[in-house]
Amino acid sequence: MNPIKGVVFDLYGTLYDVHSVASLCSQFYPGRGLEISMLWRQKQLEYTWLRSLMGSYAPFEQVTDDALGFIGKQLKLNLTSGTHEALCNEYLQIKPYPEVPAALAKLRAQGLPLAILSNGSRHSIRSVVNHSGLEPQFDYLLSVDDVQVFKPHNAAYELAEKRMGIARDDLLFVSSNAWDASGAHHFGFTVCWVNRTSNTFDELGQRPDHVIAGLDELPALVGGASA
Repeated sequence: MNPIKGVVFDLYGTLYDVHSVASLCSQFYPGRGLEISMLWRQKQLEYTWLRSLMGSYAPFEQVTDDALGFIGKQLKLNLTSGTHEALCNEYLQIKPYPEVPAALAKLRAQGLPLAILSNGSRHSIRSVVNHSGLEPQFDYLLSVDDVQVFKPHNAAYELAEKRMGIARDDLLFVSSNAWDASGAHHFGFTVCWVNRTSNTFDELGQRPDHVIAGLDELPALVGGASA
């Protein structure tokens, strides 16, 4: 493996817990928070993939809004306009996983450039990162808005290579989403899959170069690979 010259993170589900919205979902719909959150996330992902295939890009906020509208009907929720707005706003304030701040601080101390490459819009990425106070840890916040197509399209991953000025095989891409890790590996990144819940990796003809159970394991991995 080439020495690592930079680290690129996925945002949703990797650095930040998308299911932190389940708490607010439960306030509106007691006992159904996680059910709503999980279906919302799945439909959100499906819409990004379908829009990419259709050549019909829309900002992440619209995709998230549309996905919530669908599950409101699917689950027969009494989804008022006020509740809909509150839940979508919560997606702009999702919480980082507990180990993330310390892990980023350790990586920052190693001197490598750090980036986020996300399907989120520029606005959604900045909102999430600012709300958690972690923006100073990153050198680059990269949105697929700039290429108008969602990951796992190669054009999305190419953003990191171009903006950071580092060849793809010198970058470590970190994601907890197996489909994203597969797309990144297919593009040519060295890939670390964060498997927090002992999931099965997708059968897409790709395999991650590294597997960790949490981001607290990443600084040691990066330190060894970049030495």
